[in-house]
Amino acid sequence: MQNSLAVFENYKIRRIYDEQAEKWYFSIIDIIQVLTQQDDYQVARNYWKVLKNRLNNEGSETVTKCNQLKMTAEDGKMRLTDVADAETLLRLIQSVPSPKAEPIKLWLAKVGYERMQDIADPSRSVDRAREFWQKHGRSEKWIQQRMMGQETRNKLTDYWKDHDIKKEEEYAILTNLIHEEWADVSIKQHKELKGLKTQNLRDHMNEAELIFTALAELSTRQIAETTNAVGMEENKVASKIGGGIAKRAKIELEKKTGKKVVTSESYLPPSTKKALKPKTKKKSKV
Repeated sequence: MQNSLAVFENYKIRRIYDEQAEKWYFSIIDIIQVLTQQDDYQVARNYWKVLKNRLNNEGSETVTKCNQLKMTAEDGKMRLTDVADAETLLRLIQSVPSPKAEPIKLWLAKVGYERMQDIADPSRSVDRAREFWQKHGRSEKWIQQRMMGQETRNKLTDYWKDHDIKKEEEYAILTNLIHEEWADVSIKQHKELKGLKTQNLRDHMNEAELIFTALAELSTRQIAETTNAVGMEENKVASKIGGGIAKRAKIELEKKTGKKVVTSESYLPPSTKKALKPKTKKKSKV
């Protein structure tokens, strides 16, 4: 399963691609937010709860075809979320009176078509990622390092998949272990340092952070391959060793430059950064 985020107009829609079924699964509540034009997540959540009960009472088979998968919630944690594939969503959309019904139907069809094109020509998804980062002001050098890091990451997860690491939680535990080892902070702490919530941490890393993340994951994979690490316990050992290699390199660089590798720098819009900045208390006049 591959988690990713899509955008319809100004709404973020969480989705997961199931490679075995060759289907996208979308967060139903995120789609409901689009249909009802509702920014408040809880209101959309309540709308879906009522709609689900009504459809169940009517004996509709649509609800039974909905699943629950873990997706990143507002607090950054992986939580079970009601999801549905495009075919099921098209039926659900008919139950919600909305001027956005037709546009979202076309969008869902387009997403499915793009994925089929990506399978036939994987370079298309790479090109779209490059265009996305360019639009958001990333330099060519940064984009090259980000893509190199992603390739390194993919090779590591491919190794894990072939060596008894199957669950999403296990991938997350090992990834965090590597990160904590080289960066001296957890992924959650690193995101908090940069003022991130649901954003992808790697998309907001500076040049050095990207390089050391890639070094830690490259080292982990090569150690795992050398020791033929299988299962969680053996891959935890490889992860700590791999992260430790990058940590020693990071410490050496920081000594030579006097600069910290892990920083609060991010690519958040200035308005967002300002909102996240803690307010200072005014001194009272005596």
